[in-house]
Amino acid sequence: MDKLKAIIESLLFASDAPLTIDKIKSILETEDRKTINNLLVSLTNEYDSQKRGFFLSEVAGGYQLRTRPEHRHWTRKIRLMKPARLSRPALETLAIIAYKQPVLRSDIEHLRGVDSGGTLHTLLARGIIRVLGRKDLPGRPVVYGTSKRFLELFDLRDLNSLPTLKDLQDLGQEWPNDSK
Repeated sequence: MDKLKAIIESLLFASDAPLTIDKIKSILETEDRKTINNLLVSLTNEYDSQKRGFFLSEVAGGYQLRTRPEHRHWTRKIRLMKPARLSRPALETLAIIAYKQPVLRSDIEHLRGVDSGGTLHTLLARGIIRVLGRKDLPGRPVVYGTSKRFLELFDLRDLNSLPTLKDLQDLGQEWPNDSK
């Protein structure tokens, strides 16, 4: 059992994306989902109890090793590239897609009031959104939705983890008013 746990730990360490239990099952060539789940729980508990510099996070439908947020100050120093930042238009477009998906470009542009072609292209290129298909309308317009990368970037387990309108309103009431 310890050997299997070590193998799963190696897979998590080597993967640059969250690993689902099904993916781990296929790599290990086993059907024993319960054992894999129990070992993931065991690893999570070990990392937490030992106060390691990383933890096992359930994100984007899978599991991924991540550095502890309290060590952010130091881990940022080692990165060679600046973290990817999204412009305000990109964040607006992404919010519309996240909450309204599946959504057409025309719907996004109607809500934003501006052309969103460049912004959509940027979000697609970064893998944050994806094309879900085409709508059966004249011109067969493209339908957009978020990707697993979106869930990873925003540390969400799934789309149901997005804050609700009430959550956002409550946050707005707690936030100090900057306007003068």
